[in-house]
Amino acid sequence: MKTRTDSPRKRVRRASAPRPARAKRPARAQVGSENTSYHHGGLHAGLLEAAERVLERDGLSGLTLRAVAREAGVSHAAPTHHFGDLTGLVSELAAIGFRQFNDAATAAADSAGSMANEKAWARARAYVAYAQAHPGMYGLMFRTERLDMKRPALHEAAAAAFAGLAGSVAAQRDEEIAAEALSLDQAAAIVRAWSLVHGFTTLLLDGRLADILRRLPAGADVATLLDAMLRTSVLRPPSS
Repeated sequence: MKTRTDSPRKRVRRASAPRPARAKRPARAQVGSENTSYHHGGLHAGLLEAAERVLERDGLSGLTLRAVAREAGVSHAAPTHHFGDLTGLVSELAAIGFRQFNDAATAAADSAGSMANEKAWARARAYVAYAQAHPGMYGLMFRTERLDMKRPALHEAAAAAFAGLAGSVAAQRDEEIAAEALSLDQAAAIVRAWSLVHGFTTLLLDGRLADILRRLPAGADVATLLDAMLRTSVLRPPSS
């Protein structure tokens, strides 16, 4: 009797289609991580740049730690990690403002004539021009109640800006002004010059000069008004 031998069934496996590769999620910036878009330029600097954009766009009232984090595209914890609190952030930001401001004034004076009064006028114009170009930053620089003036970066930057003003006044007076001591007359001269330009700038930014500017002679503008004011004040004109 023949025994039937059953042949084993051949199992045919279907070739499975390759699964599409999952798209990698973009890495989210984490505090202290080098795997971020800031690993070359530095997250600290990136946060300050974002803070300046928020300040100029939304004003000081809109400048919060969360707003800066959103602007920079990082976690909400990042600003706190780098600056501690909002006072720390705005103080570091104000330090940048003072450095920018002082650099602009110094460059203007360096490009002016050789006479001390020419350089003083150039610094005054640069003062107003910086405030017009960066009104948010300029306003922050003088909001002492919001700043920690003991922070080294801010203290040094503000001191350098004041030294530039004092040096300009000293050059006009043709005398030395000590770094740590002022005579009453020297102090009065510095405050007069500062009050003059700062007051003009504040009125301009607040829109309080709009009516006066509207009534100026044809062709006159803010710069013309500033020069005319300086000509009749403590800062002698370049032609004198």
